[in-house]
Amino acid sequence: MTIAITGASGHLGRLVADQLLDTVDPAEVVLLTRDPAKLADYAARGADVRAADFSKPEELVDAFAGVERALLISTDAVGARVEGHLAAIAAAAKAGVRHMAYTSISEPTADNPAGVVPDHAATEDALRESGLAWTMLRNNLYADMQVDTVAQAAASGQLVTNFGDGGAAYVTREDCAAVAVGVLTSEGHEGKAYDVTGPQAYTATDLAALATEQSGKPVEVVQVDDEAYTAGLVTAGVPDFIAPLFTSFGTATRLGKLATVTDVVEKIGGRKPTPLSALI
Repeated sequence: MTIAITGASGHLGRLVADQLLDTVDPAEVVLLTRDPAKLADYAARGADVRAADFSKPEELVDAFAGVERALLISTDAVGARVEGHLAAIAAAAKAGVRHMAYTSISEPTADNPAGVVPDHAATEDALRESGLAWTMLRNNLYADMQVDTVAQAAASGQLVTNFGDGGAAYVTREDCAAVAVGVLTSEGHEGKAYDVTGPQAYTATDLAALATEQSGKPVEVVQVDDEAYTAGLVTAGVPDFIAPLFTSFGTATRLGKLATVTDVVEKIGGRKPTPLSALI
């Protein structure tokens, strides 16, 4: 069975590739990337590294040739990535791929204000309608990206947030990769959507407690509204076209859209999920 990973040179892609190459014969692994030179080390391990650019759909069918299962890793062009995702799905179907998994987000529904939801919802819809067998990997927010947040709070003595009392079940990229490999290398996942989460939902109070432990000094939680949070991000140097996206994750957290905790990492990924506290 041949398994392909798109975006294989990215953070998540490399983690999936590493675990996949430890699980199956490298000759069965196809790694797709816009720049094959970036994956020369994986080619040396026996993986088939192929060029694949979602903006060149005419070349994508050849990239998926001979592949039975594929992981479509969402690109980072938020708001401008659906066309590329759809091109990849169409090419995979034309090439004869049987089953495709897709990295989505928790609760990609109209009432979830997270700014990435429209892209993920549109891609999920297209995958369901493609004729391919599908699996949705609805990854919670990455725990890896919260390490700096906690460190900054520890340094300043304040955790400024728009979370309210909500929590997010942060999950590490490593754990997300393990679930992806589990789906790609075992049976029974077709037509299913999995919430991929860490072992607990962390509130602002929990994050402040981690920061307090790190610094040895009390860290205060400062709750602000969405407008003030966005303004604070811009003042801190976040580009004004990106700040609202970061704010939207806090809004989604406040509304409970990221609080669900599951055992998917353990059941499908075959490992205990890593708590944010251990990562820090």
